[in-house]
Amino acid sequence: MAMARRQLKEWVSAAADTTSWCVALSLVAMLVVVCTLGAGDGCAGAGEGGMVVVRGAALSARPCEEIYVVAEGETLHSISDKCGDPFILELNPHVHDPDDVFPGLVIRITPSKPR
Repeated sequence: MAMARRQLKEWVSAAADTTSWCVALSLVAMLVVVCTLGAGDGCAGAGEGGMVVVRGAALSARPCEEIYVVAEGETLHSISDKCGDPFILELNPHVHDPDDVFPGLVIRITPSKPR
C-alpha cells in the first residue's frame, strides 16, 4: 500500500511537471507569435492599430495639444511661448522645478494659440 501511494505521488508530480512545461512553452510560443505579428506594417507608419513614432525636428514642430510631450531642447518658457499657456506649472504639480524639464516629460497645457 505504501509503495502504491509513493508511485502515485511520483506519477502526479511527473504529470504536474510535464503540464507546467507544456504551459510555459505554449506561453512562449504565443508571445513569439504576438510579437511577430505586432512588428509588421503597424510599426512603420500610422496603420490601423499602429503607432506613429515622431522624432527630431518633427517632434518640436507638432501642434499644441492638451497633453504635451516635451521634446529635446524645449523649456517650459519655450513651450509657454509656443502654445500661449503661461500657467503650465499650476496645471502640472508633478513638475517641482521649472528648470528640471527633460525630453519625454508629459505635461498638461491649455493651448490658446496653435504655435
